[in-house]
Amino acid sequence: MLGKTAGGVFWMLRYMERTENTARMIDAALRISLTRSSAAESEWTSLLTTTGMLGAYYDRHSAVDGHKVINFLLRDPTNAGSVMSGVELARTNARMVRTALTREVWEAVNECWMVLKDMLARPVREQDLPEILQTIRQRSAFVRGSLHGTMVRNDIYDFARMGTFFERADNVARVLDVKYYILLPSIMHVGSASDNVQWETILRATSSTRAYQTLHEGEFDSRKIARFLILDKRLPRSLAFCYGKIADNLGYLAEDYGERLECHTMVDQICNRFNTTSIDQIFEYGLHEFITEFLIDSQRLGQQIEQDYRFIE
Repeated sequence: MLGKTAGGVFWMLRYMERTENTARMIDAALRISLTRSSAAESEWTSLLTTTGMLGAYYDRHSAVDGHKVINFLLRDPTNAGSVMSGVELARTNARMVRTALTREVWEAVNECWMVLKDMLARPVREQDLPEILQTIRQRSAFVRGSLHGTMVRNDIYDFARMGTFFERADNVARVLDVKYYILLPSIMHVGSASDNVQWETILRATSSTRAYQTLHEGEFDSRKIARFLILDKRLPRSLAFCYGKIADNLGYLAEDYGERLECHTMVDQICNRFNTTSIDQIFEYGLHEFITEFLIDSQRLGQQIEQDYRFIE
């Protein structure tokens, strides 16, 4: 397959996953802001920090305001990281690689763009927000479902799946880091009500609350939650699960193309860290430090894949 096609499929799914993740985080921040009004500003600030949009937001606005943050992250045309921008980029990549996709996948991406373009043509009203966020999640799921249901399991499918799991792991890692490290007022608050609120928010932002409660009988414990989101391979949003899937798809590419490249060695090293490290060791080392190293290694792996498979030719 041409490297440009591989890159187009990879980034199409990254952008789709990113839009869904942003919708989930907005929903979590909205719930917290409505139930704990005193924490509203910090929630919206943390959301901007997690998405990497805090600086861009302050370039346009002087203060953090929930309504402005929502519109900035969903539809602001000057924000390259908005949901609408992400959907448009996903559609652009889908058009570029259209011959490599089934009709169902292309139609799912194109319909997602058309529906959201209409819904986000005007400033978002508070009463419309739940429906809009639900639509974003559903449309992303339609793309993923059409991919699973109609695509041949070949190299095109492998690059698409890697795009999904790269973006998902990146999102979960950033949510963990921002919520626990940046927003926690001080080490004195560990284990306090303030600390527990942050962990509950982390589960909401990663759509892992019900799964966690099912497996842990509803007990909110910082180490158990961190272990669940980082190391538990039963959770399809955990870092270990996502990287296991990335390793699988890279392995299929190695078999198809008959060669192992530098990216295969790199992904094995990252997976080995998840397989040999306990949550106690992570906390002893430092959760922030562990996440920071993971994000750096993940970025390097992504760049190596682009180089090894010639995304830019």
